[in-house]
Amino acid sequence: MLFDDSYKTISGKTEGIFRDKGSKFIAYAYPIRSEEEVKPIITSLKYEHNKANHFCYAYRLTPDRSVFRVSDDGEPSGTAGRPILNCLLSEDLTNILIVVVRYFGGTLLGVPGLINAYKSASLEAIKTSDVITKTVNDIYEAYFEYLHMNDVMKLVKDEQLEVLGQHFDTNCILKFEVRKAQLNPVLTKFDKIDGVRLKYLHTN
Repeated sequence: MLFDDSYKTISGKTEGIFRDKGSKFIAYAYPIRSEEEVKPIITSLKYEHNKANHFCYAYRLTPDRSVFRVSDDGEPSGTAGRPILNCLLSEDLTNILIVVVRYFGGTLLGVPGLINAYKSASLEAIKTSDVITKTVNDIYEAYFEYLHMNDVMKLVKDEQLEVLGQHFDTNCILKFEVRKAQLNPVLTKFDKIDGVRLKYLHTN
């Protein structure tokens, strides 16, 4: 296998809290699928916490974990976004956003104190979350004539493919998803059935 076709993310929104010298750090963790989701989340948090001083965040996206971004939102450079991201890296999570909302308590924490606070709040949010493993799947459609139905359905059963949709008539369409690691053997088996045409749709 050339690459890991599974990744870890969280199943739903969670939060964690950390306090130090009167400052309160509330971390919110969200499962996300795209960068477009980040802005609305932060906007709603700013509305909810309109007295807070900082909204620092980090996110990591895509199954190969290659997309990430950090924001210190006015905190000293490297004291907020980076420690949050480091939590995602150390826990090997992706498709996740963590926003830490800070209420300033009047006492400066200094650089080590800030790094520790943002990290601790983020880890609290991760600790209360339900970490799940997902696989990277390719979605395909198979087009075939009714007389090939048994061969196709046997292959689906043998390979435990997940059927997402089907339309059976004289000409049949079957929409299915296949785990990336299984892809080549499955495509080879489809090739052996005469009259089946496959169309790749997208990767999930």
